[in-house]
Amino acid sequence: MLFSLLISSLVHADNPAAEVAAADTLTEALAEAPPVVTPDTPVEADPFGWLEAVEGEESLTWARARNDEATAALAAAPVFSELEERLRATFDSTDRIPFVALRGDQLYNFWRDADHPKGIWRRTTQDSYRTETPDWEIVLDVDALGEAEGESWVWHGARCLPPEYARCLVSLSPGGSDAAVVREFDTTTSSFVEGGFALPLGKNDAGWVDIDHIQVGVDLGEGSLTESGYPRTGRLWTRGTPLESAEVLFEGETTDVAAGLAHDHTPGWERDWAWRMVTFFTNELYEITSSGLVKVDKPDHVSATVHQRWIFFENRKDWEVAGTAHPSGSLLVADYKKWKKGKRKVTVLFEPGERTSLADWDITTEHVVLEILDTVRSRIEVLTPERKDWTRAPLAGLPELGEVTVWPVDTDHSDALWLRVTGFLTPSSLGLVDLGEAPQMLKSEPAFFDATDRVVTQHMATSKDGTQIPYFQIAPTGIPEGGLPTLLYGYGGFEVSLKPRYSSSAGIGWIEPGGVYVIANIRGGGEFGPRWHQAALKEKRHKAYEDFAAIGEDLVARGVTTVAQLGIQGGSNGGLLMGNMLTTYPDHWGAVVCQVPLLDMKHYTKLLAGASWAGEYGDPDDPEQWAYLQKYSPYHNVDSAADYPPILFTTSTRDDRVHPGHARKMAALLAAHGKDVTYYENIEGGHGGAADNAQAAFMRALSYRFLWTRLVSEPAETEAEIETEAGTGAEPQ
Repeated sequence: MLFSLLISSLVHADNPAAEVAAADTLTEALAEAPPVVTPDTPVEADPFGWLEAVEGEESLTWARARNDEATAALAAAPVFSELEERLRATFDSTDRIPFVALRGDQLYNFWRDADHPKGIWRRTTQDSYRTETPDWEIVLDVDALGEAEGESWVWHGARCLPPEYARCLVSLSPGGSDAAVVREFDTTTSSFVEGGFALPLGKNDAGWVDIDHIQVGVDLGEGSLTESGYPRTGRLWTRGTPLESAEVLFEGETTDVAAGLAHDHTPGWERDWAWRMVTFFTNELYEITSSGLVKVDKPDHVSATVHQRWIFFENRKDWEVAGTAHPSGSLLVADYKKWKKGKRKVTVLFEPGERTSLADWDITTEHVVLEILDTVRSRIEVLTPERKDWTRAPLAGLPELGEVTVWPVDTDHSDALWLRVTGFLTPSSLGLVDLGEAPQMLKSEPAFFDATDRVVTQHMATSKDGTQIPYFQIAPTGIPEGGLPTLLYGYGGFEVSLKPRYSSSAGIGWIEPGGVYVIANIRGGGEFGPRWHQAALKEKRHKAYEDFAAIGEDLVARGVTTVAQLGIQGGSNGGLLMGNMLTTYPDHWGAVVCQVPLLDMKHYTKLLAGASWAGEYGDPDDPEQWAYLQKYSPYHNVDSAADYPPILFTTSTRDDRVHPGHARKMAALLAAHGKDVTYYENIEGGHGGAADNAQAAFMRALSYRFLWTRLVSEPAETEAEIETEAGTGAEPQ
């Protein structure tokens, strides 16, 4: 029966009405005899394995039918259009800060707005940038390029050759996928170089050595990629020669995440490097010398950065150097020349505390700048090398509950820093800091939503094992008895920290209308350094899920909300979090939004870039690791008898990082068991889910509209209005 229905969908592939009819017939057939997926189900027997065909006709037929249902149920009402239009206007607003990068004597910016949906690469002078309306010169119009070439190009950035920055390697992706083409571009003529360097579509790596040589990692057939789909070899390509003849200077293993080359252009300190990303969290570094490769002596869990005379180390595990133990999450520095000779003397630039971690660090000409998180609150320290030690001084005047980010204006020629200040209710502002002087604030964004009578507070929830888990709450100053609709957002993986940051979409879609918005700083993230991340790795993954559930329980216990009014949201690794919240804690939530998720943990290493995340989750092909992985594989833990909250899945056909099959299969399985499932798949967008501001506005409006309809009882006339306009019931399939 299933096979014949798939054949039917293929036969009618050119007829949209027939496509929808075939997809609906298939859904009805599955509902009559719901398939069962358990941890023991072989991958080859997966009843929804056919949905893994990313651009297969039957898969897209199914997805388009679900899209039609979601659009009819959620996007037909005027309130949706108003929200979508307002979000789009905000994303396109010319009042946003144009963040810039210094290239030579000019400042470059990539910009999208209503007139340039796919964007323009532009530049201005430093003096002009300081004015309210800088005089911009367009260097590359991506919309015009796409129209001329008949391709939906999405900007992926440019690497330019110092010190003139006249030649750049521009990356462009079709539809927003990670895979991109690379083309040589001349900024003096604002045109691509005829016969210049060009790489075909792929997950390429390319960087300059000099005007006639670039280092490349590229797919050249069998053996050139890792199992994760990234370059395995680093090659030196000479201008005017075939790409296939590029000299292989370094090779990693097929089991690596990736391997490649890098060139240091620092004047007077030019060097070439080779690197292996063995796993997502371990690596090797080699200096390429005239006598061959010289491996930097360090444990694989330690990352090393060489700048001028210094080598900086960041250790993910405790590391003993010359008899002294350094806790994970430290930043250490040594003299590189002496280190190569075996002299193991390091200076501690940062050492984590119980609630402090190193969020980021940067180098200027004479200083090292640390961005430190103290109970998820930012502070900045400036370190300076002296004759025998390093001195440090704080950067004062920073907000208490906000995010402060600094980065160098020009590492090689200046000690100036860009300074960005933002907070949950504080629009971003951009300043310039000459160290030792007060910051000069150059630009600020207006408030994109009404934050009147809203307050930010920080709270602690007690997880199952007694660990205190911090979370931020943005709420009206007075919460009424019975609580308010609340949206809890989480991620909890890959040492990613969720910090206080202004979100115009959350403000417009949730905070301003009266909802409570909550950010969870659960284990698996990086809020307290590597140990906070490692506390939820692999077999300890359940700790992150217990943390998130504990925050939900705390919000209800404090009277902020009720279970029926509590929605949750997460994407990518956060989508896996949402899947587990659905299957493990279904009675905790009123609604779930699950975006670009991982969900099938039995098959994930075989899907696109999945193999690169085995260091985070584990290897399902290893029986011992599958024993714990299966416990948090949502796709294998669906219980047909469970009462699940309504869930919205969103993904992208062009997501070539997290396979759209995860969301497709989970949605189909839940629907087959009669659960309340809404599904929407954007054809473009890549892992970010949207290729331009219009798509981003639609996708976010869809999520907020779903949550409001599920968490709040709306007036009867509104529901009737939706039903009339959609032509179907408001409830999704």
